[in-house]
Amino acid sequence: MTDTIRQYTLEKLRQKDFDCAKEYTLAMFSGKYKLLIICSLYHNGAMRFNELQRLSEHATHKMMTQQLKEMIKDGLISRHEQLISHRKAVFYQLTNTGESLMPIIDAMCQWGEKRLQDLKLNI
Repeated sequence: MTDTIRQYTLEKLRQKDFDCAKEYTLAMFSGKYKLLIICSLYHNGAMRFNELQRLSEHATHKMMTQQLKEMIKDGLISRHEQLISHRKAVFYQLTNTGESLMPIIDAMCQWGEKRLQDLKLNI
């Protein structure tokens, strides 16, 4: 199942009736594992599918595949095949567009950390 925010955003774009840049920005990383994928690729560089899937113990193969396909379609990550010891290896890497989301994600993390401190919750 595709993320509802993403579905809504894509439909608005198809109709050329998009008037909210904030919704569009949110749709780029809304999804169960997209923030985790973006941050991991940003900090670790190119990664293979299994490496990304191991980041979350609850990520199913289907869900991770769907998230990666959506992110490729949105231009946030790229998929590269490479021969390693006569076997095909697939790597995922952030694009410049994907990297451009990091200041937004960092600001969200800082806000969340501050808010959790204000609520006297340890992180």
